[in-house]
Amino acid sequence: MQVLHAGKTNKNAFKALIAAEYSGVQVKMVENFEMGVSNKTPEFIKMNPLGKVPVLETPEGPVFESNAIARYVARLKVNNPICGSTLIDYGHIEQWIDFAAMEIDANIAKWFYPRLGYGVYLPPAEEAAIAALKRALGALNTHLASNTFLVGHFVTLADIIMTCNLYLGFSQIMTKSFTSEFPHVERYFWTLVNQPKIKKILGEVKQAVSLPPVPSKKPAAQPKETKPKAEPKKEAKKEVEKQAAKAEAAEEEEAPKPKPKNPLDLLPPSKMVLDDWKRLYSNTKTNFREVAIKGFWDMYDPEGYSLWFCDYKYNEENTVSFVTMNKVGGFLQRMDLARKYAFGKMLVIGANPPFKVKGLWLFRGQEIPQFVIDECYDMELYEWKKVDLSDAAQKERVNQMIEDCEPFEGEPLLDAKCFK
Repeated sequence: MQVLHAGKTNKNAFKALIAAEYSGVQVKMVENFEMGVSNKTPEFIKMNPLGKVPVLETPEGPVFESNAIARYVARLKVNNPICGSTLIDYGHIEQWIDFAAMEIDANIAKWFYPRLGYGVYLPPAEEAAIAALKRALGALNTHLASNTFLVGHFVTLADIIMTCNLYLGFSQIMTKSFTSEFPHVERYFWTLVNQPKIKKILGEVKQAVSLPPVPSKKPAAQPKETKPKAEPKKEAKKEVEKQAAKAEAAEEEEAPKPKPKNPLDLLPPSKMVLDDWKRLYSNTKTNFREVAIKGFWDMYDPEGYSLWFCDYKYNEENTVSFVTMNKVGGFLQRMDLARKYAFGKMLVIGANPPFKVKGLWLFRGQEIPQFVIDECYDMELYEWKKVDLSDAAQKERVNQMIEDCEPFEGEPLLDAKCFK
C-alpha cells in the first residue's frame, strides 16, 4: 500500500491520485494531515528533509517531488500505456512534463502567489510572469490545434501533470477573458477535467471569474509594547522561515480573500449615467452627430468622468490585419473588469500595413482607474493622454472617434470595436 502525505486540496497530490486511477494502483491519503504541523514532525522530516509536500510513503522507502511521485505510481503497472509504448513516446511525455513544470506551473505561481501575500508583490515581476505564461500557453495552443492529447491519442502521464498544473491557473487566476486567447488550450483543459478518472479526483471544476486583489501596501500597525530586538541574523532567518511556511500553506489551500470595495464607488455621485449613454450610442442608427454625439456632450460630466486617447506603442508589429484586429479584440475582452466604469472605442487604421491602433476611453474619475492599470496588462502597451476639452481639435477628434469617421485623420478606417 502506498500512502500519500498531503492535504486533500493539494493540486500536486492530485497528480499521483489520478495516475493511480489510470494505473489500477491503490494510493491512500494519510488521515488528518495538517499543513504546517504534520509536515514538521521528525517522522516527516526523515522522509523529506525540506518538510515539503507531497511525499509518498512506499514499502521501499519515501519518494518526494510531485512529478517523481506520479512517475513512480504510473510505473508500478508494468507496460503502463500512460507512460508511453515507444522510446519517442517516452521522450515526448517527458518533454511535456518538464514544459508543464517550468513554463506553465512556475509562471502561474509567480503570478498567483504574490497576489495572496505569499512573497513581495511587484508589478514588473507580475507582468514578466504573465508575458512568459502567455508565451507558453501560445506554444501549447499551437500544439493542441492539431492534437487532442499531448502525446498520441489517449491520456498519458503528460496530460495528467499538465492538467493538474493548469487546474491551479484556471480555478484561481486565469479568467475567461485571459484564456479565450487560447481556444485549443481551453478545449483541452475542459476535455481532460471531465474525463471520468480525472473528475473523480478533481471534482467539479469552475473557472475563476476575477483576479485576486493586489495586496494592500498599508503597513501593519505596530504593537504598543516594545520588545527587545532580535539579533539581525536570527530575525532574518525567522522571516525567511515565516515566508516559506506561508508559501507552503498557499500550495495546500488557496483561500480567497474578501474583495475590497472599489474606490470609484466611493466618489461623489455624477450627473452622468453611463448606462444612459451606452443605450443612446447603441440605439442611434441615423443622424449620429445630431443625436448621439450631441447627446454625449449634453450628458458628459467633466467632474465625474475623464476622457483619454490611447495610441499603441508598437504599430510596426501590426503587419497582418486579422492579427491586429484580434489583438484589439483581446484587449477589449480583458477590459471587461471595468465595464461598470468605462466606455471605449478602438480603431484600426490604414489601407496597408503596418496598421495603426488608436483608442478613446471614458473613465469614471479624473484618472485612469488604478485597478485597471494593475489588472489589465495590455494597458502598458499604449501611450495614454488625457483629453483637453479646451482644445477644439482634441474635442473634434473625440467626435470623430465616437462616430467612426472615415477616413480618420486622412487614412481609411480598417476596423472599429466598441467597449460598452
